[in-house]
Amino acid sequence: MKLVYLLGLGAFALGLDAYVTAGLLPVIADDFHASVSAAGQMVTTFTLAYAIASPIFATLLSASRVRLGLLGSLAVFSLANAGSAIAGSLGLLLVARAFAGVGAGLYLALAASAAASLVDEKRRGRALAVIMGGMSSGTVIGVPLGVFIAQHSGWRTTLWLVTAIGLVSFAGLALRLPVLPATTSVTLRQRAQVVTDPRVASIVGVSFLAAVASLGLYTYFAPVMASDIMGGVDNITPYLWAWGIGGVIGSFLIGPLVDRVRRPYSLVVGILVLLTASLALLRPAATVTPLLALLPIAVWGAVGWALQVPQQNDLLLARGDRGGPVAVALNESALYLGSAVGSGLGGIAFSLDWDGAVLPLFAAGAALLGLVLQLTGVRAAQRRPAGVPVQAEPVAADAGS
Repeated sequence: MKLVYLLGLGAFALGLDAYVTAGLLPVIADDFHASVSAAGQMVTTFTLAYAIASPIFATLLSASRVRLGLLGSLAVFSLANAGSAIAGSLGLLLVARAFAGVGAGLYLALAASAAASLVDEKRRGRALAVIMGGMSSGTVIGVPLGVFIAQHSGWRTTLWLVTAIGLVSFAGLALRLPVLPATTSVTLRQRAQVVTDPRVASIVGVSFLAAVASLGLYTYFAPVMASDIMGGVDNITPYLWAWGIGGVIGSFLIGPLVDRVRRPYSLVVGILVLLTASLALLRPAATVTPLLALLPIAVWGAVGWALQVPQQNDLLLARGDRGGPVAVALNESALYLGSAVGSGLGGIAFSLDWDGAVLPLFAAGAALLGLVLQLTGVRAAQRRPAGVPVQAEPVAADAGS
């Protein structure tokens, strides 16, 4: 498990980078004399690049070079954040965020599969929870710290902090991570065949809708809470803490539960019910008093982060050693594609001068659709025989990694 925690350290850097920008949107928009919706597209760019990179680059990477892929993706991620810190225009910032998304997408897909391969099956849920826990810890610890630093030293300093953490993670992995076992090579065509598995398609669809709801709304956390209807919150930091602390708790508690429940269908149903309810109650709670909104925000963070652990585990169980990692990569792609779609739709809402208070209601609707898909598509697919793992010709291990 020590090596799994080392992989989780890299995920910590990714979690900080992916979510700190939500708290920096107003500052970045002012710096570049742009609208919040325009600045918000750097989140869309990051997540869209992430979604594309996860399946494509994982396929192009040689099956015997997982360690090289982990190190290379983390290096791209760190250098792209350095580029973000020195960007002189919003356009250059968007380009840098895209490269950061490519590095993050490949790293997390490889880290999840590597973590699962480093432990026995009985501890797979815990190993996956460490990766997601690293992401959520980067949020709960790093995001408020990053916003605080930005308020006192500028948003560029925050991105330099992300760069430094990424490089430290890179150095640790370079020194400690051994050559990982080669996996079976899977082509893009075979990857597409995994999607045709009804169970995989329905599980990935649930992840997509949950991401539209949860991560899409988080992108505009600051302007949403600044709405007069939501109480006109100026200091977003306590609310970021509530969401992040909830995420850390949910990420780490869900692992042992998944290990005890071999088919975590009911866990996912419960998580989606809580996600829908917390998003739906966010606006009414804030209308009474913004402090009351801390409760649904904490629940939202907890279940939003907890969801992906049973999702990843269910995909690994459904597809086996060959198809499982492929399905996990597709799930990660859907997760961040959903985030990109959610943040893009939020940007459209702000460009139309809609009040930010409407976004939690739309997010609750997306989560409800995910719940319906879980109760119908996933349940129906579970009644069918599990999909046959993707067949692929073994490839010779490349020398070195």
